[in-house]
Amino acid sequence: MTKPDIIVVGASAGGVEALRQLVSGFPRDLPAAVFVVLHIGNGLNGHSALPAILSSAGRLPAIGANDGDRIRHGQIYVARPNCHLMMEPGIVRSVDGPKVNMTRPAINPLFRSAAAAYGARAIGVILTGLLDDGTAGLAEIKRKGGLAVVQNPTDALYSCMPENALRHVQADYVLTLADMPATLTRLVQTPRTAKEVVEPMIRTLIKLTCPECRGPLWEEKQGSIVEYRCRVGHLFSPLGLSREQQVTVEREIYAAIVALEESAEVLETLSTETAKEDARFRREQATALKEALGKMNGDSLEDAVKAS
Repeated sequence: MTKPDIIVVGASAGGVEALRQLVSGFPRDLPAAVFVVLHIGNGLNGHSALPAILSSAGRLPAIGANDGDRIRHGQIYVARPNCHLMMEPGIVRSVDGPKVNMTRPAINPLFRSAAAAYGARAIGVILTGLLDDGTAGLAEIKRKGGLAVVQNPTDALYSCMPENALRHVQADYVLTLADMPATLTRLVQTPRTAKEVVEPMIRTLIKLTCPECRGPLWEEKQGSIVEYRCRVGHLFSPLGLSREQQVTVEREIYAAIVALEESAEVLETLSTETAKEDARFRREQATALKEALGKMNGDSLEDAVKAS
């Protein structure tokens, strides 16, 4: 019999208010440690206001996680800006490392480290957010015998992250935020039996390159989870890779537009008819690229709305 005592929580868009509501329902004597990753960017001078926000929202103290901190029950550990929050048995890790889906901190490193360090004692919680960070980590917690809790997509401000988690992971509980604190409190007070599930990892070198460093990519497939990892260690989900390829294409098109317009300006300073004709042609090319980029961005926005 195992009693869960490690709660790992991941959130993205809409996550601040969701986290406030979640921690507000925890009792002061919660017999578990809570770890939180919110996609927060680099923060202001490397500082996040989230620990203060969560401390004021409920009864548990929240702190920015420091590397080497001892893990204590009744404490909320919040990922620091630009650092992955992870753990080893009894120890907090706040580390620099390759970005995951172009994000640091990211949810999957936290969830995977909790699964490796605590197995069935871990509970993974996915809240509101875009794309699918956290799905692979939640699947790993389930493989190690832990519990999977997902916010009901109809209750989430942004439903994409919960929907993707439910698509690939058999959740133990699908809950509204109103019901989640009481359920998690009950779970960490109740011993349970657990079984580890072994799923082989199939790793294949593919023709695509990493959007972050342009190194070769390997496809890693374990069960229904597919991810893409480069030699450096950058890691992408299918949605994350698609998003970053879109960013790369957009950046290159903008560079081409600038080059064409600058070239046209230079040609327009020349007095020959040939130069003027070349300048008109390059401006037409730049205009065509702008129109293509506008359509591409419009289609991407529509796809994102449908996905979320």
